Amino acid sequence: MSVATLQSDRLGANPFVVEGPIVSGSGIPSPNFSLGAVAGGDRESEWVYCQLVLASQTTLQPGQWFQWTRDYVASLLTTAAAVVGQRCGVFSGAAQPPTLTGGPVGAITLAPGTYYVWLQRNGQAPSQVATATAALVVAETTTTPGQASAPGSATATTKAIANVNFAAANQTFTATTVNGSNLLTSLSGLNAGSGPFIGAAVSGTGIAGGTTISGITYSPSGIVQSITLSANATANGTGITITATGVLEATLMRPFLSKVN
Repeated sequence: MSVATLQSDRLGANPFVVEGPIVSGSGIPSPNFSLGAVAGGDRESEWVYCQLVLASQTTLQPGQWFQWTRDYVASLLTTAAAVVGQRCGVFSGAAQPPTLTGGPVGAITLAPGTYYVWLQRNGQAPSQVATATAALVVAETTTTPGQASAPGSATATTKAIANVNFAAANQTFTATTVNGSNLLTSLSGLNAGSGPFIGAAVSGTGIAGGTTISGITYSPSGIVQSITLSANATANGTGITITATGVLEATLMRPFLSKVN
């Protein structure tokens, strides 16, 4: 029988808050939870509390993949560094109090130091992917730190990530564009839990090549209100179909590194 020792709602033990940098002797208590503690949320989501030591300035983006040791020390996942048998999951995004929003939030740039982060291991989550094949249940590592791939067939010498499923190879929704504006409004066909996510590449009529999502605003109840792009739209449009790739919704089922392909 299992016993719950930590219970939180969305704004309780907030899995989007990054703690640190922790400076020895500063008097700031840390870690604030036991390493390996688990926090739960909606859509069957679970986060694990891990230590993250950064040797250089690093930007954490929603959907980046991490692996962690049995001592819950996390590191960005790459093929070269992946250890078969270790558990893995994704960084869901970062927010710092007193910001309270209704959905997954953004990237955070961290100076070198020791941090404590919540990494998602179960439920619906953003995932950075080079290639995604719908309904594929086994993903794999890549040479890019934090990025996975889910091609139609395994790539030799990569490490397989078991227990991951992608609902679709991309995501589409509709929006209104305004020439010279970087905001997408009047959104339809999406929700906060399923994306789109910050960092995703977007395309569509009036969207310049290479444009990505740089920000998302939510209502307190989690409704996506607008999307900020990295470049201004080049045309006015209503009900424009937008396709997002690169950061997609994945279903995590406590993934782990299962083998060398």
